[in-house]
Amino acid sequence: MKTVIFDVDDTLYDQLLPFTHAVKEQIDHDFTNSEIISLYVASRKYSDEVFEKHMSGEISALELQTYRIRKACEEFGLTISYEDAELFQDSYLRYQQQITLFPEIEKLLIKLSNEKRQIAILTNGVHDHQMMKVKQLQLERWVPENHIFVSGAIGHSKPSQKVFQHIENALQLVKDETVYIGDSYENDIAGAKQAGWKAVWFNHRRRKIKEPEWQADYTVDTPADLLPIFT
Repeated sequence: MKTVIFDVDDTLYDQLLPFTHAVKEQIDHDFTNSEIISLYVASRKYSDEVFEKHMSGEISALELQTYRIRKACEEFGLTISYEDAELFQDSYLRYQQQITLFPEIEKLLIKLSNEKRQIAILTNGVHDHQMMKVKQLQLERWVPENHIFVSGAIGHSKPSQKVFQHIENALQLVKDETVYIGDSYENDIAGAKQAGWKAVWFNHRRRKIKEPEWQADYTVDTPADLLPIFT
């Protein structure tokens, strides 16, 4: 593959870590580790549910962020106030400012860069917030600034084909020589395959998809499993 494009959240780094720290710091409930994982998965589900409303300007970023954690908590019979949800988001953001790459992902980025492959980033989210993560992860070591694409700046979000077409035009991609790596089946794998790209599903949360319409070219469970794909 001449071009390798990465998602950011829960692909380049473990998004569960800052989430777990924020839960333990701000939510008054004794969650087990498996319950925190379920809470995290639920939070992402509710985030996806209203993301297009945020993209259209119908709700603010903070409204999305507080909605997703409040709805996720409801699945555990917990009710938290809007103010407590704001405090949770503040804590979550603080811990996101400490994120680091999966070590194996860093090795892969070094390898791809040394091989002169074109590397890019495609992530859903608010531009400034996602760029904070890009800078914290020091992705500029391998990815040029004009190869970093955030849905909030483009005006379309994954899995919309408009966002994939935008990148194809910007980078003059050859579809069958382009691979996308992401953790979300719906946003990353389905979106990339519809665009005619190759797709690697980094399914380290081991999600099950009933009767998937699109098949990833590769599915891996750990960051280390990504490296052999590009040898």
